[in-house]
Amino acid sequence: MQDMEQAIRERAYHLWAADGYRDGNADAHWLAAQREILASSLESVGRVKKTAKKPAEKAKAAPASKTKRKVA
Repeated sequence: MQDMEQAIRERAYHLWAADGYRDGNADAHWLAAQREILASSLESVGRVKKTAKKPAEKAKAAPASKTKRKVA
């Protein structure tokens, strides 16, 4: 958890720097950084690796008989 807080702190600093080091927006920078870090964290958790296996082939239905049967 400490790593995530540090990542948010560093991103907030970079946002503050990009904003020209203006005072008074610390909360906005922190929340924007938190949103970015958490979103990227969730993306990495949500990714699923694709396997090289081929999907199971559907069983082919046997062709219908060409001769007609009489029903008694």
